[in-house]
Amino acid sequence: MKSFKSELGAAAAGALFAVGLALGGMTQPTKVKGFLDFAGGWDPSLMFVMGGAVMVYFIAHRFVLKRKAPLFDVKFHLPTRRDLDVRLLLGAAIFGVGWGLAGYCPGPGLASLGSGGVGALAFVAAMMVGMVGQRKLDALLAKQKPAAEAPPIAPMTEATRQS
Repeated sequence: MKSFKSELGAAAAGALFAVGLALGGMTQPTKVKGFLDFAGGWDPSLMFVMGGAVMVYFIAHRFVLKRKAPLFDVKFHLPTRRDLDVRLLLGAAIFGVGWGLAGYCPGPGLASLGSGGVGALAFVAAMMVGMVGQRKLDALLAKQKPAAEAPPIAPMTEATRQS
């Protein structure tokens, strides 16, 4: 079970992320759709928001991983798989289509719930249905697939942690 300090840190980071999304315009579906509309009235302003986020991550990531552990947990929880499979590519495609149609992705959708807008509520409800459906489908497929066919997950090593 996670500590109160860990949960409080996660809540603070989530709140800061939500404020950043709102200030950057990422919670405005019309702005997001304008950014994705290359053939019409393209609005490149979100490119600067994303570019700023990438630069902050690029710099901070290198400093953070030099620590033995994060500030609010006992160890880093980093992904170990590096392969591209059908599930990942299909999920990315569904994500992109949903983002383009709705103008929301999960973070801005949740942050927009505070506005009480019908669009945000509908998006988050549809997202939850999709999440439940994906878990049920995974459980069904896991019962049909022998464990020996499951792809191995490589253990985290110091070399992969620094890459």
